[in-house]
Amino acid sequence: MRTFGFPEFLFILEAAQWTLALSAIAFVGGAILGLIVALARTSENRAALFASGVFIQVFQGTPLLLQLFLIFFGAPVLGLDINPWIAAGAALILNSAAFLGEIWRGCIQAIPRGQWEAAMALNLSYTARLRDVVLPQAFKIALPPTVGYVVQII
Repeated sequence: MRTFGFPEFLFILEAAQWTLALSAIAFVGGAILGLIVALARTSENRAALFASGVFIQVFQGTPLLLQLFLIFFGAPVLGLDINPWIAAGAALILNSAAFLGEIWRGCIQAIPRGQWEAAMALNLSYTARLRDVVLPQAFKIALPPTVGYVVQII
């Protein structure tokens, strides 16, 4: 029978370090791409709506393990020699972006229509409406589900 000793503890500590590192990469990269996806999902541009919808369908509709396998084993088929950590990071970023994008889209759309109309009445551009009126309010709504998703990433 094998006992749990100091070498096993060091092994678990090292694994926890990599878990936290990959989780941070997935959240930061997913947040950047997820914000772009959320803004595309709430825009009036039909091409952006379609592209973001397809992105979300693909990455929410397939298991994360499949995405990991496709990126790691599919990259060499395309002639790319990819490091396992880069493959894992890329898959986790894309997956996180799809989920965070939908979470944040819902939060943006939860802002009352009157707030949008008030910003339009002030003659603010679409970018200024989002930056100054909508996104600060959506941030408060988005905080709890975002923290919950970060726990899932870890």
